[in-house]
Amino acid sequence: MNHINVGVVGATGYTGLELVKMLLLHPNFKLNYIANSEGGTTISELHPSLSGVCDIEVQKADVEVMVKNCELVFLALPHKTAMAYVKPLIAKGVKVVDLSADYRLPQDTYEAFYTKHTDVQNLSHVVYGLPEMFRQELKSAKLVANPGCFPTSAILGLLPFMSKRLKNTPIIIDAKTGVSGAGKKLSETTHFVNINDNLFAYNPLMHRHAPEIANKLQVSFDEVNFVAHLVPVTRGMLSSIYIQVEDNFDAGAILKEYYKNEVFVRTSDKPVDMKNVAGTNFCDIYVKQKGNLLFIASAIDNLMRGASSQAIVNANLMMGLDEDVGVPNIAYVP
Repeated sequence: MNHINVGVVGATGYTGLELVKMLLLHPNFKLNYIANSEGGTTISELHPSLSGVCDIEVQKADVEVMVKNCELVFLALPHKTAMAYVKPLIAKGVKVVDLSADYRLPQDTYEAFYTKHTDVQNLSHVVYGLPEMFRQELKSAKLVANPGCFPTSAILGLLPFMSKRLKNTPIIIDAKTGVSGAGKKLSETTHFVNINDNLFAYNPLMHRHAPEIANKLQVSFDEVNFVAHLVPVTRGMLSSIYIQVEDNFDAGAILKEYYKNEVFVRTSDKPVDMKNVAGTNFCDIYVKQKGNLLFIASAIDNLMRGASSQAIVNANLMMGLDEDVGVPNIAYVP
C-alpha cells in the first residue's frame, strides 16, 4: 500500500498530541514530519505519554522542509500564526487542514473578532470542514478550515431544525467545555485552585465562536445568543440549545431521519452526556419539544470531534479515503 506522507505543525499542544496519536495508527497516512516553533526535541520528550511508542524528531517549522516531506499538513497553531504557513504551502501544492480560526469566517467578520487577515486570497476557495454540511466539497478541497469545537456541537444540534425555527427568534446556546479546551498554556482562569469545584461563564454573548455559528447557519449574529462555560473536567463538551419552533411535530423522528446515514452522529432517546463520546469523533444528540420550545442537547469530545479527529476525517476526504479510516469510535468509559 502506498502511504500518504503527512505532517503536523504545532505538536506541543493537546490537539497536536491527539493528531499524532491517531496518525501513528492510521493505515494510510504516514507521519513524516512533526514541528513546532522551536524544534530541537522529540515528540516523546514533549509528550512523555508517547515514550517507548514514538521518538520522531520535532523540528523547527520550515515550509520548504514541509513541502519536501508532506502531501498534506495539519496546522495545530493559534490564529494569525497559521495563515503565515497556509499561504506558501498552498502555493507550493501542499494540501492543508487548518485547525485555527484563520479561514473559518469571511474577512470582515474575522477581522472584527480576531485580527487583520494576511491571506485574503485563500479565503475564496477554503472549505469549512464540517462533513455533514460540505462532504462533497471536502473531497476536492486543497485548504480546509477545521471548525471550532463549540460551533461543531451547536451547528450539528441545530441543523435538522432550522427549517422549523420561527424566523428572527433567538437561538440560545448554553455550552459547557472541559478545561483542555482552553489549551495547554497556563493561565489564572485554568489554574487548579480556580477551576476545581467551580463553574463559570466566559465572554458571554460575545464569544468569538458565536459569529462562526451564525455564519454557517446563515442567520444574523444578533440572533445567536451563545454563552460558554468552563467546567472542572478534562475533556468533553455539552451544548444545551433552545429555539422557538412553528408547530407541533415529531422532533425525534426528524432528528433520526436527518442523520440516518451519518457515521459520526448518533441520535438518542435519552439526554446525552460527555463521557460517552470522550475519545471519539461522535456527536451525540437528543431533542425534546414542549409546545413551541425545542430543547436540543449535543455532546462531543472538544479535543476530538471539536478539533483533531474531525481534522483526520477531513484529511481522509481530501485524499480520497473513506472518512472513518483511522478515526477512533470507542469511548473512554469509565
